[in-house]
Amino acid sequence: MPAQTVLSTAEIQTVGSPQLWVITVAALVLLLAVDFMLTRRPHEVRMREALGWSVFYLALPLAFGVYLWSAFGSGVAVEFFTGYVVEKSLSVDNLFVFMLLLSAFAVPAALAQRVLLYGIVGALVLRAVFIALGAAVLQSGTWAFLLFGGVLIVTAGKILKDALSGKEQEVDISSMRTIRLLRRFMPVTDDYRGSRLVVREGGRRALTPLALAIVAVFATDIVFAVDSVPAVYGVTEDPFLVFTTNAFALLGLRALYFVLLSVLAKLRHLNHGLGIILAFIGIKLVLHWAHGVWTWVPEIPTLLSLGVIVVVLATVTITSLYANSRDAKPAALAGRDPRV
Repeated sequence: MPAQTVLSTAEIQTVGSPQLWVITVAALVLLLAVDFMLTRRPHEVRMREALGWSVFYLALPLAFGVYLWSAFGSGVAVEFFTGYVVEKSLSVDNLFVFMLLLSAFAVPAALAQRVLLYGIVGALVLRAVFIALGAAVLQSGTWAFLLFGGVLIVTAGKILKDALSGKEQEVDISSMRTIRLLRRFMPVTDDYRGSRLVVREGGRRALTPLALAIVAVFATDIVFAVDSVPAVYGVTEDPFLVFTTNAFALLGLRALYFVLLSVLAKLRHLNHGLGIILAFIGIKLVLHWAHGVWTWVPEIPTLLSLGVIVVVLATVTITSLYANSRDAKPAALAGRDPRV
């Protein structure tokens, strides 16, 4: 790794020079602007369009990872790819909650991508804030690794408990404080008014259901940021890599939602896998903290982390497909004509 490209701030090292930050943020803003232009006219997203954009947003992090490898070495690239895989797997869970929210608000299919895009922008802003806070905490001492590790282990325990109990994720709009607060201060129209968030009705401004759906997505983004940012800090301590892994994982969510819409409900073991991954990264962070106190405590290499994460995701996908196939057989037999 070229020494001149590494910036050091207290205990934190980063490959993100000011120029690289400016170029990255500018590219991100440009991509979001293109997305807003594409969704300016509401339309129902077809599979071909969603697949094309999904491939594009998968190619971007691959190309960026190759650049990191050539510019800074394999270690930085492996950290980036590992963090990206972690974020992408967590983002699939985000998509499932988004699907429940869009259903709960009865968002028209033509407006779904607009809601998702606003949600992605909100998530990026929140992740940037949490990443900056995380970097500040890490600068204060190695105890931050213990804190992040504890947060992830507790979160993993909750996810696994819900998954093993068979409890399904659900969204209760009436219990969301932000929605109740909005309804208290502003009237809400009974129907959607295209892509408009605020309209004038009866001489006063009123929110549309689309505005409430977007606020609900923002509220859930906060919860996801609390989990995802410490998870990536468990892979790399570089704030630039943490930001780019989050950005690349989130950028393709809008298109990926429509690709996976019919598949999300079939990944019944996804939460089992996410719980295991978060617990693994939490243990990795705790070991990293312990290694700084007692040097004989082993650490988990990043390359091994990548291998474990990929194996867990592949395993839960296979087991989900097998469980779906097993459950489908009795249903097929029950529907068969006994005279045949």
